[in-house]
Amino acid sequence: MGSHLNLWKQHLGQVPESVWEQAGLETLVLADNDLQEIPSTIARLERLRMLDLGHNALRSLPESLGELENLSDFLYLHDNRLTSLPSSLARLKRLRYLNISENAFETLPECICAMHGLIELRACDNPLAGLPESLQRLTALRELHLRNTRLKYLPDAIGGLLELRLIDLRGTPLEYLPPALAALPRLGKIDLRWVPGLEPPAWLADLEARGCLVYR
Repeated sequence: MGSHLNLWKQHLGQVPESVWEQAGLETLVLADNDLQEIPSTIARLERLRMLDLGHNALRSLPESLGELENLSDFLYLHDNRLTSLPSSLARLKRLRYLNISENAFETLPECICAMHGLIELRACDNPLAGLPESLQRLTALRELHLRNTRLKYLPDAIGGLLELRLIDLRGTPLEYLPPALAALPRLGKIDLRWVPGLEPPAWLADLEARGCLVYR
């Protein structure tokens, strides 16, 4: 039995029980299958490093998903109907890439801010109106994608993201950028295109002078 299972776009409707019996799986792709729920038995796949649940109709996820503490490579949850995540996902300390884009999140789930291993976070196309101060706990984060959200401001806590290289704020109703951004030592790109309500702060020129690309 192989350690990789790709069931992309198989019109499953629900996941066959046999999948949860493959305890050796390291990667599992269940994208684009009209799935409305994931059973708690997913916790049996304790060797999983990558899980793709994108392009489905999920409104919730089981608490047991947090037991997959070997998830380290990718967790795709984009293009579903999620409004929250199980608090147990805070246990995914090794996860490096998380995509929750194209859902219905109005706030960023607190459990994400406990995923200390995250390098890339994609939360585009959500009705996000704010980010928690606990965002600063993501000290390994290099890319933060917030395109087409409802953010009007960013918290000062963003100054804690000392590894941040890229922040994508395209198409947001942003009215304010915290000066803490200017102090991020590795920031190389800020995308502010289609952000009509923002008066560019003077310190943006300083960032550009040191080589940061500012798209506006």
